[in-house]
Amino acid sequence: MNAEYQNAISRLKNKIGLLVSQYENIKASNERMAIELTTLKIILNENKTTISELEQKVNRLQIGEAFKASSADVKEAKQKIGKIIKEIDKCIALLNT
Repeated sequence: MNAEYQNAISRLKNKIGLLVSQYENIKASNERMAIELTTLKIILNENKTTISELEQKVNRLQIGEAFKASSADVKEAKQKIGKIIKEIDKCIALLNT
């Protein structure tokens, strides 16, 4: 019986050693993954900032394009402004009389 106990204890020691080895491997893997997660979170935040900046640039460019007018549009706008000013002058003249 003594040999049976020795054999069982030996198998138990082997299994415990295997479990400890697996635990150490999983612990090391977990630490690597935690570091990788932190790094990826930093990269994600940087990318979010970049996306936000690019969206702002796109918005500014779209606004700029909206206000960009051709020379014909500028000429027409000046004519309309001139007409409006003449009408305002007429109204002021009528108020002064």
